[in-house]
Amino acid sequence: MTAVLPRTIRAVDTERLLLLEEEAARLGFSQRLPVDWLREQAAVAAVHYLFPVLEHRLSHRPEVSPQWRCELLLTVRTGEEVLSLLDVLPATFQGLPETLDATAKNDIAARMKGALSVRERVEQGW
Repeated sequence: MTAVLPRTIRAVDTERLLLLEEEAARLGFSQRLPVDWLREQAAVAAVHYLFPVLEHRLSHRPEVSPQWRCELLLTVRTGEEVLSLLDVLPATFQGLPETLDATAKNDIAARMKGALSVRERVEQGW
């Protein structure tokens, strides 16, 4: 059965984002950033945003299936926002508090569409 992805954006602080990335690494998820890199690059006092874009199922790993692949709008130490992906368990995502109103979500969605990806920034010599 395919779950209906929530059409919402969740805000997380850097500490929570690091925990989510650590969980993804521990579970062997394919879409995540290296935790050490993130610890160095993420703005300490920033808010970052997760938006589920697809359900990812792994028939060979039912213990961690499904996952929700989320777009991640990450604020780095320079203040720039970059886009990445992060696989999250549905229960983990649903456990994040809903703190944004519709206007804020629309603004964040527009910023996600215009943001360069981490990969694009690295290719530019970042």
